[in-house]
Amino acid sequence: MSRRTKLKIGEFSKMMQVTVKTLRHYEQKGLLVPDEVDEWTGYRYYSITQMQRLNTIRGLQRQGFSLEEIKDLFEDESQMPSVAQLTKKIEETERQLQILMERRHQLLKWMDSHKQIKTMEKFSIQSLPEIIVASHREIIPDYSALGQLCVNKIGPEMQRLGCKCPPPGYCFTIEHHQEYRATDLDIEYCEQVEEMGTDNTIIQFKRLPAVPKALCMKHVGPYERFHESFTEAFAYMEEQGYKLAGPLRTSYIDGVWNKANPEEWLSIIQIPIK
Repeated sequence: MSRRTKLKIGEFSKMMQVTVKTLRHYEQKGLLVPDEVDEWTGYRYYSITQMQRLNTIRGLQRQGFSLEEIKDLFEDESQMPSVAQLTKKIEETERQLQILMERRHQLLKWMDSHKQIKTMEKFSIQSLPEIIVASHREIIPDYSALGQLCVNKIGPEMQRLGCKCPPPGYCFTIEHHQEYRATDLDIEYCEQVEEMGTDNTIIQFKRLPAVPKALCMKHVGPYERFHESFTEAFAYMEEQGYKLAGPLRTSYIDGVWNKANPEEWLSIIQIPIK
C-alpha cells in the first residue's frame, strides 16, 4: 500500500454518512470504484480525494440526476465533472426545459378549454330538421387532411356550381368505416345548401331526413381528441337511459379555416338518440 491515507469501506461509510450497500452499488455502476482492493482479503480502501467525488455524486442525485447521467458527467477518475461535460449537460437541460415549458403551456391551454366548456351547458337535446346537403365522400389520410380538403377541393367546386348556403352555415362529417382508423378515413363531408343541384364526380346532392332527437355536445380541441368527448357523451346517454338511433354527425364551427391553434377548434358532436 502507498503512503497516502486509505480508509476501509466501513470507515469511509461512517465519515461520509452513506451505507456500505450504497458504496457497493456505486462501485457496480462504475461511479465510485475503490482506490485499492486487497487481492488477498478483498478489503476495499478509499482515498481522501474520493470524498469530493462522493459529495459531488450525492449532490447531483439531490438535483434529480440518475446514476447513469452522473456517470456521463465524469471523465475517468476525476473528482469533479469537467467544464466541457457540464456545459454539454446544461445545453441538454435547456433543451429539455424548453420542451417541458411548451408542454406546460399546452396543458394549461387544454385545462382552460375544459374549464371554459364546463361553464357552458355541455349537453343539449335538439331536433335536427330535414335539410338538403352538398356532399363529398373520400378516403383521406387522417383528420388533419380534412381542412385542406374543404378549402382546396370541396369549397371551390361548390362555388363553381353556384351553391347557396343558408346562414349561419351548417357543415358536418359522417364516418363510413365500421371501426376506428387513425389513417385512411372514409369520410363524407356534408354542407347544407338551399336547393338540390346536379351531381358530378366531386359533389352529390341529397336530402337528409329530420332527426327528432339528438344529443349535442361541444368539443373544443383537435379532432384527434374526439374520443374524449365521445366517452363523455355516451356515458351521459347511459346515465339518462338514451339509445343510439342513427349515424353520428360532427359539425365544425371553428377549425383550420379560421383558427390557427387546434386547441381553439370548436366542433359539435350530434348523436341521434331515442
